Amino acid sequence: MKKNSEITPIEIDLGTARKNIVNESFLAMFGGAVQSILGAMFGGSSVPVNITGTRSEVSSFAKAMGREKSYIKSAAKYGLNDPRTYKDKYKLRTAISKFERATGLEWPMEG
Repeated sequence: MKKNSEITPIEIDLGTARKNIVNESFLAMFGGAVQSILGAMFGGSSVPVNITGTRSEVSSFAKAMGREKSYIKSAAKYGLNDPRTYKDKYKLRTAISKFERATGLEWPMEG
């Protein structure tokens, strides 16, 4: 079994759209990376991640990931029709919108 130091880190360049190099391969990798990071957040494991981009891009990514986690936890705990879940979904959509404006990338998860 590999130790964390031996695991290849997930590399995400949030400046990809700014550099005009977004392609299908990047989008597939980005979606998979977000899923892997969320999986690690819920599984309690650690995954090495290297995020590059401007301060605004990285900050908006971190906020969207945090809101994604909160929404998933609320939905699991209270159900999709609970007011707390709706509130978290609204916060997630707001974070996703800010991420998309900051990076020019579409958020890969359905918000």
